[in-house]
Amino acid sequence: MPELPEAETIVRGLRPAIVGQKIRRVEVIHADVLRAPARRLAREVHGRTIRGVGRRGKNVLIDLDGGQVIAVNLGMTGRLVPVTDDDRHAGEWTHPAVRFLFEKGGALVFDDTRRFGTVECLTSEAWQARSARMGPEPLEKGFTARAFHAALAGSKAPVRSWLLDQRRIAGVGNIYANEALHLAGIHPMRQARSIDRDDVAKLRQSIRRVLNRAIRAGGTTIRDYRTAEGAAGRYARRLLVYGRDGSPCARCGSEIRRVVFGGRSAFFCPTCQPEA
Repeated sequence: MPELPEAETIVRGLRPAIVGQKIRRVEVIHADVLRAPARRLAREVHGRTIRGVGRRGKNVLIDLDGGQVIAVNLGMTGRLVPVTDDDRHAGEWTHPAVRFLFEKGGALVFDDTRRFGTVECLTSEAWQARSARMGPEPLEKGFTARAFHAALAGSKAPVRSWLLDQRRIAGVGNIYANEALHLAGIHPMRQARSIDRDDVAKLRQSIRRVLNRAIRAGGTTIRDYRTAEGAAGRYARRLLVYGRDGSPCARCGSEIRRVVFGGRSAFFCPTCQPEA
């Protein structure tokens, strides 16, 4: 599933391609990705000009004039692809769900093979209310070690599960939670409240480090994820534990293990990340 680095990479790729474009009309091919009726989406975005593209957590936000925001959650296999009228690669996007057609030609396509993603148009106020229910952005200055420790201290949940809760911290998913915990030397099943201040500081630094590295690599492609330009993310080759069960740890040579809890697989090195 696309996480913060993938969403950020897509945002950076979309900006030069769609900012300033005026939406002529919307084609809804699969209405099950919408969180409101197709007629309402068409009415709200018709004639609007795209003023900017941003991100909150794993969500791509397309700011329109008039105070509207198109919020796109990529789900597991969602892609946002800017295409021109004569784009040779347009046929590669085989599962288009929504097309935003531009007045001067071309379009922005939301393509989603499994259709777990969502597209909706909200007022700025409605989006801000939703954003307020999400956790802090881990790459922003407000994500301090002190605030992080205070939040962890009130939870008995396994720390990996805590990191996946978007109400706790925005944008971190299973790939980068596993990688950050490995870098910090923390077992994924350790109770959040048991992590002391020193280890919290290490974990915060590791989260920020792995997210920034993944952004620089254009994200992680395991199967479906692609950048706005259609390229695969390059961070998969740098993963230390995620999906590497049975392989030797790059640090100590111990065998990477996999455990399932909370309905998700976790990967760790038993030597570098002891349970106690």
